Amino acid sequence: MKSGEKNFGKKAQSKKLKIFTLHSKRAQLKISFGMIFSIILIIVFLAFAFWGIKKFLGIQEETMVLQFKSDLQDNIDKLWEGPQGQQTLEYKLPKKIEGVCLKEDDYENLYFEPKGKFIGTTIEHIDWDNTGELCFEDKEGIVEITLTKDFGETLVTISRN
Repeated sequence: MKSGEKNFGKKAQSKKLKIFTLHSKRAQLKISFGMIFSIILIIVFLAFAFWGIKKFLGIQEETMVLQFKSDLQDNIDKLWEGPQGQQTLEYKLPKKIEGVCLKEDDYENLYFEPKGKFIGTTIEHIDWDNTGELCFEDKEGIVEITLTKDFGETLVTISRN
């Protein structure tokens, strides 16, 4: 019987060994699946972070353009309300904008180059010496515009330096 007991003992040990290997394989599978899931979560988090930063920078550029439009109109209005004056002003714009142009149009007389990236607007109380278009080059995010109003004139003249 001792030999049977030995066999029984070996069978029990091999059964325990099989159970242990099954559990260890499952544990390895669970760890690897958990790691894969963690990596996927990290990738998703990074993708949303980059998307959020891109959106934030887009909002910043739109805000700069809106501020430019508002400041330009305010400066023109101040000069228009006075009897005479001249100012050379610098405005900050996004570097994506290559230039700011004025054209004779009742709907939208101020627009940005390249067209389509930012919406133009109508600026009131202005005149310029050119017929057609007058464009100002954006030099590293800064546009210089000269505003002039002489005594007796009804509109503010916009020109380049």
